[in-house]
Amino acid sequence: MPIKVLMPALSPTMEKGNLAKWLKKEGDKIKSGDILAEIETDKAMMEVEAVDEGVLAKILVAAGSQDVPVNTEIALIAAKGENVSNISSAPANAPSAPAPVAAAPQTAPTAAQAAKTVAAPVQSHGAKSFASPLAKRIAKETGIDLSKIAGSGPHSRVIERDVKAALAGVSAPRAITAAAPSAAPQLATGMADAVVKQLFEAGSYEEVPHDSMRKTIARRLLESKQTVPHFYVTADIELDALLKAREEINANAPKGADGKPVYKLSVNDFIIKALAIALIRVPEANVTWTENAMLKHKHADVGVAVSIPGGLITPVIRKADLKSLSVISNEMKDLAARARNRKLKPEEYQGGTTAVSNLGMFGVKQFAAIVNPPHATILAVGAGEQRPVVKNGQLTVATVMTVTFSTDHRAVDGALGAELLASLKGLIENPVSMLV
Repeated sequence: MPIKVLMPALSPTMEKGNLAKWLKKEGDKIKSGDILAEIETDKAMMEVEAVDEGVLAKILVAAGSQDVPVNTEIALIAAKGENVSNISSAPANAPSAPAPVAAAPQTAPTAAQAAKTVAAPVQSHGAKSFASPLAKRIAKETGIDLSKIAGSGPHSRVIERDVKAALAGVSAPRAITAAAPSAAPQLATGMADAVVKQLFEAGSYEEVPHDSMRKTIARRLLESKQTVPHFYVTADIELDALLKAREEINANAPKGADGKPVYKLSVNDFIIKALAIALIRVPEANVTWTENAMLKHKHADVGVAVSIPGGLITPVIRKADLKSLSVISNEMKDLAARARNRKLKPEEYQGGTTAVSNLGMFGVKQFAAIVNPPHATILAVGAGEQRPVVKNGQLTVATVMTVTFSTDHRAVDGALGAELLASLKGLIENPVSMLV
């Protein structure tokens, strides 16, 4: 019997992935530990490793296949001595089709049903290709997205009447005006694509399909804003003492074998450390909300938002409260570099108890970030800039940055959020306290 190679679950929440590339071809000899393929998840590029020996007898899912469900057979390995020519399998260009669903009624949908039809997901294959040639032609001519139409043909195939029903349910562009607010919610439904496209002249834009990362970001942030009751606390924090300490520490950093300093601290490294210590000092804020219980964490695992092509990712500094500034700095540089190359492992960017989002390097003065569950807080950091301040009744100039805590009010109440912010402010303005 051939050995099945399955689409792996690279994280506890992964349901599907993209098969980006095959690194072996049919007929190649395989030994345990060989890298067979690269799988693209929403955040990273992972490798599929062979655990058995034999010959790669059949590739079942072609390179470039999108949204391949976990545990789908993607290849077959013939065991030693097995006759490869006797191995047969499903078509090699897509995952196996799911079991057929009951056929839809054969009567044409009403106009009211049509609106629901456009928003409904395709019931079989989940791909635009599972449609009749005529349906494809009509969809192409009218700009309808076939992936948003539920098919009523055999095995839920999208056919002509499905596309025409969808067209009947699409409002004309003039319906979306200030005088017709009821049309606005349609922009969040399956009708949005067709309606929005009609607002622009054909050929005046380029259509760039969403990749899995962008879809995941959109889904998670929408869920967060819809389900997490946010509240915000903001403070100005003086940086002069921290900048002086940073300069002295970096100037005295030991040199490595290559003659370069073994670390170079950034302001963000101090912020990560300060946030971790603040959470330990205010343990009631170092929590995660679940429907049945509050998870009170023993350590502070701080995620740090890193911008990468097409989106962002949040690698996590584990037990940041126990790590020195130099360790945090070097670990963060390594995580950020691998994040930009999409080489992080799922356990390096999932979980965490809080996060930092710093836009100061872009000159942003102040903003509010969106809580990223399971976190209960996220710290938005603005630019450090010289501002006039009053000290002891005298006007002077100080380097000041504005920070905002976004907080899940289910887990962290207002006074508790203010206490956490005060602890953070005290640590940053007195950075020596982080070192003891």
